[in-house]
Amino acid sequence: MNALLGVIFHFIGGFASGSFYMPYKKVKGWNWESFWIVGGMFSWLIVPPIAAWLTIPGFVEIIKGTGSGTLGITYLFGVLWGIGGLTYGLGVRYLGVSLGSSIILGLCMVFGAIIPSIYYNFFPQEGKDSFSTIANSHWGLTVLTGLLVCIVGIIISGKAGVMKEKELNAAKTSDPHGMELKTEYKFALGMFVSIVSGVLSACFNFGLEAGKPMADLANGVWKVANPNQGNFLYQNNVIYVVLLWGGLTTNFIWCMILNARNKTFGDYTNKQTPLLSNYIFSALAGTTWFLQFFFYGMGESKLGNGPSSWILHMAFIILTANLWGLVLKEWKGVNKKTATTIIIGILIIVVSVLIVGYGNSLKQ
Repeated sequence: MNALLGVIFHFIGGFASGSFYMPYKKVKGWNWESFWIVGGMFSWLIVPPIAAWLTIPGFVEIIKGTGSGTLGITYLFGVLWGIGGLTYGLGVRYLGVSLGSSIILGLCMVFGAIIPSIYYNFFPQEGKDSFSTIANSHWGLTVLTGLLVCIVGIIISGKAGVMKEKELNAAKTSDPHGMELKTEYKFALGMFVSIVSGVLSACFNFGLEAGKPMADLANGVWKVANPNQGNFLYQNNVIYVVLLWGGLTTNFIWCMILNARNKTFGDYTNKQTPLLSNYIFSALAGTTWFLQFFFYGMGESKLGNGPSSWILHMAFIILTANLWGLVLKEWKGVNKKTATTIIIGILIIVVSVLIVGYGNSLKQ
């Protein structure tokens, strides 16, 4: 039952992540950097402490009582994750939307799922699954099989995207954040940037691992007050407060640079635009973005602290993004072979989710 609930929570979180950009499409008259940072203030600064306040009594005291080393490394991983997100656009620029996205998301999934377990192989900690444990257990091999199957699905989806781009011969593309980019195909440079982005984007999961002492304390306090009721669903909410400060730092600096370079500081007060609705839709997008990790934490509390949560989270994001592409008719005009290829890719990702979920049920 815990495994099923964990998969459901990760599905909700992945759906939120794959859908959060939709409200931004309702923003009128603002440049990307302006609505992105307004939404980001809700994603990284406003909503996380509200969520922690609503779910974890004394979360401020937990943060204050945490060692500076833990806080520092958690924040640093947040900064690196923010850089990974911003370099996403460069990978798209040099490899194209589909190929660049597939490589980055695939690397992010692999590194985020595997590296923490390899770390625990060298520095064992109670309650943490090492790579040796995973590789030498039936449930662990099943989860790793699900990871490989998902990578195959990503590769096939990326192939479909390359076929689509060739067919439609688009002169311009846009990254996942909606910034319009002119594609300049440079394979070597694109691969380098994509690898950097994929590795750094996985730092969010590393940050969660680094901040676990805060979550463990919140979990321990809750268990004392609620014996025999399993793990605390909202334990990760205290980590997000610190981790997302790092993401805010990176994105705020970049957006301010763009505001200055593009002379767009006036967007925030431009009465020629629908200011109220722009702020509301940006806030809605930012809040929806945060919900991915709100439900991620709930899913992880049910599945345990292993690679499964990260794999499911990434799989559902990729799945949702591809499904939105179909719903919004982004694949309209492609031939039957291309349409069949993307559908096969989506179905394989769905199968990978089922395999990972089954692996977790074996563990429990």
